[in-house]
Amino acid sequence: MLNYVFWNNKGGTGKTSLAFQTICRYAFQNPTMRVLAIDVCPQANLSELFLGGLDNNGSRNLLERQGLVPRCSIGGYFQLRLPAPFTTPTFSIRDYFTKPSTYNSNIPTNIDLLAGDPLLELQANAINTLANTQIPGTDTWIEIIDWLKDALDQVRDEYDIVFIDTNPSFSIYTQIAISTANRLILPVMADDSSRRAIQNAFSLVYGLKLPSDIYSKYSFATKLESANRSLPQVHIVAKNRITQYMGSASAYAAVLRSIEEDVSSLIHSNPEMFTFSSVKQGIVEIRDFQTTGVVAFARGCPFYTQPSGKLTIGTQRVQVKEDYRQNCIDAIDDIVKKL
Repeated sequence: MLNYVFWNNKGGTGKTSLAFQTICRYAFQNPTMRVLAIDVCPQANLSELFLGGLDNNGSRNLLERQGLVPRCSIGGYFQLRLPAPFTTPTFSIRDYFTKPSTYNSNIPTNIDLLAGDPLLELQANAINTLANTQIPGTDTWIEIIDWLKDALDQVRDEYDIVFIDTNPSFSIYTQIAISTANRLILPVMADDSSRRAIQNAFSLVYGLKLPSDIYSKYSFATKLESANRSLPQVHIVAKNRITQYMGSASAYAAVLRSIEEDVSSLIHSNPEMFTFSSVKQGIVEIRDFQTTGVVAFARGCPFYTQPSGKLTIGTQRVQVKEDYRQNCIDAIDDIVKKL
């Protein structure tokens, strides 16, 4: 079972929008594949999209799921684990899943969802404290890190592929998500902060270029590898929303080239961190979704099911051009082809 995680510790790189469209398109093109989407983000934007988006009661539907007993979300599952964090209780993770197609007819029926939850922020301090508890003979950090792995072990034979969306941080619940994945999809923007974000990402996940050996002892990579656990490999670098940065003379184009050079250098020095052996194999360019994206996310609608023409969003009439919509589909297809 392949587990993909969408992550960058920099905000605004388009993780959730790319995750939503990619998951839906993959499921649509592979109707016999069983797909699980996991939203490890307190904002739960991915879950709201799956459950209807802004215009189709996505928020209300998510609150309904969170109001059940047990609470049908990642927060509900973590709430179960908190009282006895270092032992695995008797539970069925299926009790926490949602079938988004029952709320949103735009979603393929072969997708299940473990929804996001604002409880994650409240739980983070407690989880982090527990992970740093000293108990002789127990690796408390790895016991906490394995919470999501414990859950997926129950359904390993029921799903073919798992997609995990994360928030822009490296908090303890984000580390739980990343440690569960075997492949990393890293969206970046065409700005210098995204170049720094890539460098930061490799420091945080792989322990590269840390400022001091002091940090190495406590790094995510060191602790995971000391427990004989493997790190996820970078599978796709998605250069996102590049439309406004086009042009060979553009300073942004220079940044994009610098990002490619950085990735190429890392492939040469640390090939084990990648599933690809050249930049061309691993980088996908995604142009800005513009109005098509705004409409799709307001309606909780994959691009391939979204109509073109004049549409109503809230109280506004907007125009979705068919050629723009097709460009968006083509961009997502470029990602899906690499999965």
